[in-house]
Amino acid sequence: MNLPLRIARRYLFAKKSTNAINIITGIAVFGLSVGSAALILVLSVFNGFEDLLVGMYSNFDPDIKVSPAQGKTFTVSDSLLQEIYEIDGVEQISQTLEEVAFFEYKDKQSFGTIKGVEDNYGYVINIDSTMREGAFKTQQGPQDMAVIGFSMRNALAVNLDDLFATISVHMPKRNPGIFEKPFVSKVLHPGGVFLVQQDFEKKYVLTNLKFVQRLLELRNKVSALEIKIYPGFVDDDIIKQIKEKLGDTYLVQNRYEQEESFFKLMKVEKWLSYAIVGLMMLLIAFNLIGALWMIVLDKRKDIAILKSMGMQDQGIVRVFLFQGMLLSLLGMVSGVLLALAIYGLQKTVGIVTIPGNMSLEAYPISIRFSDFLIVAMTVVFIGLLASFPPALRARRVPALIREE
Repeated sequence: MNLPLRIARRYLFAKKSTNAINIITGIAVFGLSVGSAALILVLSVFNGFEDLLVGMYSNFDPDIKVSPAQGKTFTVSDSLLQEIYEIDGVEQISQTLEEVAFFEYKDKQSFGTIKGVEDNYGYVINIDSTMREGAFKTQQGPQDMAVIGFSMRNALAVNLDDLFATISVHMPKRNPGIFEKPFVSKVLHPGGVFLVQQDFEKKYVLTNLKFVQRLLELRNKVSALEIKIYPGFVDDDIIKQIKEKLGDTYLVQNRYEQEESFFKLMKVEKWLSYAIVGLMMLLIAFNLIGALWMIVLDKRKDIAILKSMGMQDQGIVRVFLFQGMLLSLLGMVSGVLLALAIYGLQKTVGIVTIPGNMSLEAYPISIRFSDFLIVAMTVVFIGLLASFPPALRARRVPALIREE
């Protein structure tokens, strides 16, 4: 261990000439501890919400989605499907077709998105786990069935127990004649209600693919291929292979890219919150500057003796830089322990609850190892920044002058 670090460690626990220095130093370390815990917890709460929303979206978004780069629909051939199925890791492919439509149920009306899916759609996404009423059935015998979002069910006041009431779906005709109705209208029988994420619940009505193709007058046309991959396979590798087979005429997205704007917004909010707490840490650093400054004043005689013994100004500066770093690390370690304690209580007891009628009772929280590295670098940087003014002040202390 080098000499400046040994001296700094000794000053950390050595008795000070006045008790006020100990109190100020304790306040500085306590502030760093609370700030470090706050930084970790802020990141952890956003991580918890991100994991929660990813789980929610995974119940409706496929692992990989293939859509046209231009336009809304494209024609799917058996050879195209076969090419994708030949890629190692592809488990299921479901063709889907969706469009904005106008829905009517008894005296209630609402706009939304009708989405036609194939029979294997339940294997591509985990839709069964989101069902709250009825069952996931898009067709029952000759009847076309509808599985609607929870918010859409409330908007239309759909009653699944009323077997005779149907949902009317209205869609503008593509090329209406002069004396023809401008709308195509068909009916669906409500068969189930899903609850997943509000953006999906308030607009989607799911039914079979053939119904939507007839409604839109688009035979053999789809708007997307939704793909499920086997566990253990990396979706980016499969996406690369799909792009090589299909070319630039198709847009191939993983689950994150399908909701890219939303997750980017979440990351911006996360780092803005982190920056706000980081600014709070900078204010706390003024306490550290004050504590180190008073230690320098208290140790002026020691500094003068060290200079008289031959220690250079650079060595004196390093002593108090190490002193500030040790105080910062002490505050960071205690802050990490505090954050872990609060994390454990939140996960087990739920000490901070979410007000209102929410499906969650307590704020979700998730700690990642990268958070500790980010917080450690932040605290070390702030500690180093706060240590420079006192260290430079210590360099100006003169050496002892020997009297003849």
